[in-house]
Amino acid sequence: MKLPRNPTREVRVGRTTIGAGAPIVVQSMCATKTQDVDATVAQADALAAAGAGVVRIAVDSKRDAAALAEIRDRTDANLSVDLQENYRLAIDVGPYVDKIRYNPGHLYHHERSKPWQDKVRFIVDAATTNDCAIRIGVNCGSVDPDKKSQHDPSDSISPMVESALEHAALLDELGFTRYCVSLKDSNPAKVIEANQRFAEARPDVPLHLGVTEAGLPPEGVIKTRIAFEQLIAKGIGDTIRVSLTLPNPRKPEEVAAGHAILNDIANGRVRSVVKFDDNRLNIISCPSCSRVENEAFVELAQDVKEMTRFAEQHAITIAVMGCRVNGPGETDDADLGLWCAPNFVNLKKGTEKLGAFPYDEILGVLRGELDKIIAEKA
Repeated sequence: MKLPRNPTREVRVGRTTIGAGAPIVVQSMCATKTQDVDATVAQADALAAAGAGVVRIAVDSKRDAAALAEIRDRTDANLSVDLQENYRLAIDVGPYVDKIRYNPGHLYHHERSKPWQDKVRFIVDAATTNDCAIRIGVNCGSVDPDKKSQHDPSDSISPMVESALEHAALLDELGFTRYCVSLKDSNPAKVIEANQRFAEARPDVPLHLGVTEAGLPPEGVIKTRIAFEQLIAKGIGDTIRVSLTLPNPRKPEEVAAGHAILNDIANGRVRSVVKFDDNRLNIISCPSCSRVENEAFVELAQDVKEMTRFAEQHAITIAVMGCRVNGPGETDDADLGLWCAPNFVNLKKGTEKLGAFPYDEILGVLRGELDKIIAEKA
């Protein structure tokens, strides 16, 4: 079955082409510590060998950027770098990568008095100088605060779409068109709506599809499949990432899952009649990546899944996040949220902070809070 494709522009990322009718590119992200050069090179090579056209690495400091130089020398993978709050690292990492990803919502964390437009110009200059592509990565848990303030709190999609459109327009104005856009949420329905709305407004811009914090397999694969099937079947999507909570050695499973989904869609083996069930327990967990400060996070996510099986028939959302970047904001909409620090786990009920607990105590505390919510709903 020949898939329809939006007439997007071509975006070159190293030896890979995204958009312009090129085959949909599967991506993944290293979960190793960036400064552990041997482990990161091994994982980048493993992901590329599994079929990842682009491999993303997180950089959060000058030391990470220095390690990236050695990583670049030792792997042939097409590399994308994930800038966190420090947009100025773009100039340090630019010589060693093929694509720079920035999050519009994170531009507010440093130099708050400086206009975000100036920060984007800095990133664009670094990308232009070093022959890099750019991804504008909008995430549900870290949306531009100015855009959020302009909408009802119940509308989480409009701020995402407007932020993406605004940044795309600025890059066009700056004469930089070698970019793609992503709009990610942990809810497949919101991913579908956000990407449809953006694609309707800007069918020329290649889209990177993903369900952020899809969670543990197989549920995480199912959530992602639902979004991908409905978008790709409409011609929307030029590159994809399946974001799963997995131990480091199993990260290539993300790539395999992405290729399997694309192959099934191409052959008409779809399950779009399956609806994401909002009336059952929903566990959200971020994909393991190099930002995770304690690898016990992955085991904790698995333990939460097992411990909460008794509550499967309750419409409750539990979010398990692995770092300070995604943790605080992306647990706000969950009934119960956990975000993991190096030696303890922060527990939240919605936006309310309940405290910080050792890893070996958090499951018991979580069970108590979960029982309370079930009793309240009853």
